[in-house]
Amino acid sequence: MKKYCLALILLFGCLITYTQTTLAKEDIAIIGVNTDTENFTFLLRVDITTGTEIYFTDNEVNATGTALNNTGEGIVLFTASTNYNCGSVLSFVANSAEFSNVSGSLILNNGGDELLAFQGYNNTDDSWTTFLHANVYDSITFPVGFTAADIVDGFRHNRAYNGNTNNPTWAELNNITNYNEGNNFSLVTLSTTNFNCAACSVVATWDGTNWNWSDGTPQNTIPTSDVTVIIDGAYDTSAGAPQTSFSACSITVNTNNTLTIGNNSYIEIQNDIVVNGDITVERRGSVVQIDDNASTSGSGNIIVQKNTALLNTAFEYTYWSSPVSGETIEDTFSNVTPNRRYLFNASNFEDLLSEIDNSGNYVPGQDDIDDDGNAWQLASGIMLPGVGYATTAVNFGMFPASQQFTFEGPFNNGVYQPAISNASNGNYNDWNFIGNPYPSAIDTDVFFTVNSGIVDHIYLWSHATPASANASGNEGQNFSGSDYAIISANGVNTAGGSGTIPNNFVPSGQGFFIEALSGTNVTFNNSMRVTGNNGQFFRPSNLTNLNRQVLWLNLTSDNGVFNQIAVAHITGATDDFDGSFYDIRRNISSASAARIYSTIPNDNKEYVIQGKTFDGLNENEVIELGFKCAIETETTFTISLAQFEGVFYNNNSVYLKDNLTNSIHNLKDSDYNFTSEVGEFNDRFEIVFNDALLSVDDHQIHPKALTIVELNNGNVEFKINGNSTIKKVEILDMLGRQVYSFKANHSTEVYNLSKLRQSPYIARVTLSNGQIISKKAVKQK
Repeated sequence: MKKYCLALILLFGCLITYTQTTLAKEDIAIIGVNTDTENFTFLLRVDITTGTEIYFTDNEVNATGTALNNTGEGIVLFTASTNYNCGSVLSFVANSAEFSNVSGSLILNNGGDELLAFQGYNNTDDSWTTFLHANVYDSITFPVGFTAADIVDGFRHNRAYNGNTNNPTWAELNNITNYNEGNNFSLVTLSTTNFNCAACSVVATWDGTNWNWSDGTPQNTIPTSDVTVIIDGAYDTSAGAPQTSFSACSITVNTNNTLTIGNNSYIEIQNDIVVNGDITVERRGSVVQIDDNASTSGSGNIIVQKNTALLNTAFEYTYWSSPVSGETIEDTFSNVTPNRRYLFNASNFEDLLSEIDNSGNYVPGQDDIDDDGNAWQLASGIMLPGVGYATTAVNFGMFPASQQFTFEGPFNNGVYQPAISNASNGNYNDWNFIGNPYPSAIDTDVFFTVNSGIVDHIYLWSHATPASANASGNEGQNFSGSDYAIISANGVNTAGGSGTIPNNFVPSGQGFFIEALSGTNVTFNNSMRVTGNNGQFFRPSNLTNLNRQVLWLNLTSDNGVFNQIAVAHITGATDDFDGSFYDIRRNISSASAARIYSTIPNDNKEYVIQGKTFDGLNENEVIELGFKCAIETETTFTISLAQFEGVFYNNNSVYLKDNLTNSIHNLKDSDYNFTSEVGEFNDRFEIVFNDALLSVDDHQIHPKALTIVELNNGNVEFKINGNSTIKKVEILDMLGRQVYSFKANHSTEVYNLSKLRQSPYIARVTLSNGQIISKKAVKQK
């Protein structure tokens, strides 16, 4: 019995150990540096326990922002010898017994240096687990997840030192404004430097009519991020002052009260959300929490409303992701037919065979379609954060229509890492279906930064093309991959079937596809969340972080074809394949009966976004385009200039050269119409910028060269000025239906159209050089 007791005592003795505090970004702040004595001080913004370790170094951050650029400068380790409270100011000199040297020598340079703080150090690659803070005299590469707002650099620094070594003074950091902005500080002695850890002590209460403040702040002042908010009356952020968007340190919604976050408005909460009443988030409203560890709790109800795009039929799909926890497929999509609610099992996706036009015949190759059709699976149960889901519309009602769905449960918040599959190791595109897990939009620039090397572009579904029996896929009729809009890490985005170019934000509730380049997980965290840009998919992008000049081209047809490409002359790209950051292949399951793409020399891939060397854009540049057509009926195609960006494009014409018809056309003047046989044409079209260098015998004829004159007795004259002749004249009504079709062989043709009613019509005239000119005309007699 004594031996048994002794064993228990020994066991319990072995369990006595210290567990260090895991810190997060900005949980400490380096508030002062004394280069004379190689001293520095840092401030704790949270409590820490005995044994907590923090690394400090005067090494720089490497170019990717993921590790140290270890040049042999010093790395030291602070290990807390006791518990320290929030607000404690510790010093390298005064607390020297708690510091140990890891490598090198920490010597702070009078002429400019940096001091970095982080937790977790891997000496094999000089990486960290969590980067905490930096005190910088000159600019540095920002660590991943940090911006200029987090690290003060350049001349707006916080490394002030005045006086001699016996009486140092430091830049005071006693509130987060000074810490983040690096200005508005005062110089005080080290012993009086402090930080107020009693955060959120001021309370603002909404009583249904007014904001009332606990500290005497004027009534109806809108709360800010350092204030505790209590909602004790109905509040709607879109109702107008004093009911507006607001920030808060934390928020409580009392019983029997409702907080509505209206469209195009938001609440931004630093910490916890307590809901004992109700919160309703309208379809374009946003809820942002800052702390990844913050929670949502309470006995009340939370609902998030989301609307589909305009649906033409009940069989059109929308891609979803839940912004709340615990919600189920069966609850949110209860009125959607169960066999039209899907998830995508990426580990089942295999693409070793390419189907020929949905015929059931295959050849070796890739078509971005699952070979055995088992990747799409019926979805049920709880919707997991960060996972994508696809459903059709409610199977009753009138169309076209937008339908609303409701997600109910606590807000998703913090870090989510849904699994992704990279099973092919680059042999084909490894598609994964994920989604925005938050009740707010996410910034894709930050998403790409956090997931650097894992994913370089995302695909948003903009269902615009009906299912087709000619479209390859696992069903009798399949949808078109041309309906995917693309957001790329380089900021050059292209439209899907809706024709709208997306911006760099993914709205709440939105699912999307990525192509996994590596890794087993993708990461979402609160640094990606934004208070705006939470609309239905798209607005124009304004990213300007890379030098670039961009051309967007559309291909359309008179029977519903639409696809878009972009060619970007951009910093860092070459004219060869530069990886998916710059060059994005078209999803070749697009099943589009016709498509346009850009090409790269010695590469048989089709590119929807192509990067080219920035300095290569001049009047001698040639951009090669490819075109494929599988439409056997007579079709008129149109290539148009969707938009352009950059000084060169502002100052120069953009010519489309058609090598088949030996003609050129200025796309800035008008769109280019043409016809085509079935086939693949990689040498027919080029974009050029200097028509004098083309050696083309027959330039495009301006549409104004075609005149249409109504004569007597119902006759109408069609005349083309120049060297071409008219080969065909078609008369269409305003719905695009053909009324007449005439063959022709002369520059002037007269036809009797007396049976046409007095109404507007479209004349589509095909010329001998292959050019098609369409003109609207009104029959008067």
